Amino acid sequence: MQVKAGPLLSKINYPADLKQYGESDLEQISQELRQYIIDVVSVNGGHFGSSLGVVELTVALHYALNTPYDKLVWDVGHQAYGHKILTGRRELFHTNRIYKGISGFPKISESEYDTFGVGHSSTSISAALGMAVASQLKGETNRQHVAVIGDGAMTAGLAFEGLNHAGIENSNVLVILNDNCMSIDPNVGALKEYLTSITISKSYNRFRDDISNVLAGLSKLGPNAHKYVKKIEKSIKGTLLKQSNLFEALNFRYFGPVDGHDVTRLAQVIKDLSAIPGPKLLHCITVKGKGFALAEKDQTIWHAPGLFDKITGEIKKSVQDKPQPPKYQDVFGHTMVELAGANEKIVGITPAMPSGSSLNIMMKAMPKRAFDVGIAEQHAVTFSAGLATQGLVPFCNIYSSFMQRAYDQVIHDVAIQKLNVVFCLDRAGLAGADGATHHGAYDIAYMRCIPNLVISSPMNEEELRNLMFTAQQENMGPFVIRYPRGNGVMPDWKRPFKALEIGKGRKICDGEEVALLTIGHVGNFAVEARSDLNSEGIYPAHYDLRFVKPLDEQMLHEVFSKYKYIITVEDGSLPGGVGSAILEFMADHHYNSNVIRLGIPDQFIDHGEQPELWAECGYDKDAIATAVRKVAVKRTTNTMAG
Repeated sequence: MQVKAGPLLSKINYPADLKQYGESDLEQISQELRQYIIDVVSVNGGHFGSSLGVVELTVALHYALNTPYDKLVWDVGHQAYGHKILTGRRELFHTNRIYKGISGFPKISESEYDTFGVGHSSTSISAALGMAVASQLKGETNRQHVAVIGDGAMTAGLAFEGLNHAGIENSNVLVILNDNCMSIDPNVGALKEYLTSITISKSYNRFRDDISNVLAGLSKLGPNAHKYVKKIEKSIKGTLLKQSNLFEALNFRYFGPVDGHDVTRLAQVIKDLSAIPGPKLLHCITVKGKGFALAEKDQTIWHAPGLFDKITGEIKKSVQDKPQPPKYQDVFGHTMVELAGANEKIVGITPAMPSGSSLNIMMKAMPKRAFDVGIAEQHAVTFSAGLATQGLVPFCNIYSSFMQRAYDQVIHDVAIQKLNVVFCLDRAGLAGADGATHHGAYDIAYMRCIPNLVISSPMNEEELRNLMFTAQQENMGPFVIRYPRGNGVMPDWKRPFKALEIGKGRKICDGEEVALLTIGHVGNFAVEARSDLNSEGIYPAHYDLRFVKPLDEQMLHEVFSKYKYIITVEDGSLPGGVGSAILEFMADHHYNSNVIRLGIPDQFIDHGEQPELWAECGYDKDAIATAVRKVAVKRTTNTMAG
C-alpha cells in the first residue's frame, strides 16, 4: 500500500526542496515526516522508535547543512528513516527492508546522501573524522562533517578512540550526541550517569545559553579573545557541573544540552556551529519514539515492533491454533535460568542486547548474576575472561556479526589461556531484513582456525539445551554455540538435560550413494528435502555433524568409505566453513569422493526474509533436493528409508 505524504512533505524530494521553505514551516514538515514514518512502518514493519526520536534533528540538519557536499554520517542507522525520505527515497520507502527493496540502513551504493555504510554502532565519529581530514588535505575548508551518534553507541570503545583522535586534528567535525538514555534497551554505565548530570544541572543549563551568545560574537573580538573566552567557558562549565567536562577534556567544544525536538532552534544552532572551526559536540536531548505515545512509554518493545495498528497501537501477531516452537533466543534465556539455578558458578553477559538475546529473563530472575556491559563487545569478552579466571562460568551472548568486533579478545584473552568462557552466538547465519551488516555468515570460518575452541551448532532446541549443559561441565575450556535468529522446530522442547560427547555427531539415517552432512538448524531443511526425495525413490543418507571443531572423524571415515557423493549444507560462508573443513579432512585422509558444498557464497547478501535469502543462496529445502537429484540414482523400491 502506497502511503500519501502530507502537503509540504509531498513536495520535498531532496534537501534543496526543503530549503525553499521558511523556518516557520519546519515544525509542520517535521510533523508530516513523523506521521509518514508511522504510516509506512505500521504496515511494512521496521525500526520505529529511533527514527521518530530524531525527526526534528533530521529536518534541521538537512535544512542547515549543504548536503551531500557537507558530509552527514548516521551512527548505526536505525534512526535514518527520515533522512532517507528527505533524500530522494520517499517513493521507495515502502520497500524499506523488503527483499530487493531499499536497505534499512544508510548504504553508500544507494544514495550520495548516504556518506558511509552503517549497521554496527559507534563508527560515525571515526568515519566523519576521516572525511574531515581528507577535506583538509584537498583544501575544502568550507565543508562540514557531522556525526550523529546516540548515547548508547557512545559507550563503545571505538567512539572514544574517534573522539580522542578528533580532538587533536582541528578538523571541521561536529559530533551530535543524540541523548535519549536508550539503545535498544535502557543504557547502562557511568557515561549514562555523567550525561544525566549534565542534563539535570539547572545552573549549567542557564549558563550555556549565556555563553552561546558570547561565542557567537567571537569573530568580532580578534584571535586572542577566542583563546581567553574558551578558557573561561571551560572553567565555568567544570565548576557548575562539579566535575570536569569529559568532552572538553578531549579538546572538543561542548554545546548543550539542547532540546532535540525544537526544530527551529536546532537549525539555528547547527548553522551557528558550522561557523566555528575545529571539533565540536552538540548534546541533544531527545525522546525515543517521540510523537507516538506507546513508543515513548515502552521504548524497548517499540524499537522494532513489526506490524501494528497505528490508531490503537495493537502490535499484530499471528494467532496459531496449536503450540508453536519457541525462538532459539528464548530457549537460551530460560535454559540459562535453569542451569544457573543448579550451578552457582554460572553468570550471564551481554553487550547491550538483554532483550534481543533473552538474557533479560535471567536478569529478572537473578539480577546480580547477569550483566549488561553496554555496547562494548571487546569488553564483554575480556570481562568474561576475567570472571573465568576466578572459577566462574560466564555465558557471553553476542550476536554472531557483532562478535566480529571482539575477535582479538577471543584469541588473546580466552583461547590462548584456555578459559571456560561459553560464547553463545545468536543470529548465526542469514539474519533477515537487517541485511549484510547483521548476517552471521562468518563465525564458523573465523572461529574454526583458533586453537583450543570447541565449536558447535544445535539442530534443534533440545540440542541447544544439551550443548549449554555440556559447556558448563568441568574442564571444558572455550566453547562456542552458534544458533540462528527465529524459531526452532520443537514445540515440546523442555526436556531433561544430557551431556553430549565433545566432537561427536549423529547419524540421522542411512542412504544410498549420497550423504548429506549438515550443521545446525539447516539440518531440518535436509530432513524436509529427504522426505520429498524418498517419495521420488531417492534415498540420501543424513548426518548431523553437531560439532565443527573437533569434527567427528570416526563418523566421517564411515561417510567417505560408503558414499560416492557428499553434500555439505551450512548456514555460513562457504570459504573457510564446514564444507572447507570436510574437504580438508578428505585431503588429509586421501579420500576421493565428490564433495558438493551448499551455503552462503563468497559475496555479501542483502536484506530480505530468511526463506527468501536461503533460497537465493541455494541451501533451502528445494535447493538441497535439487543438488541430490543431480547425482542420485532413483530406485523403484524403498530399501533404505529410515
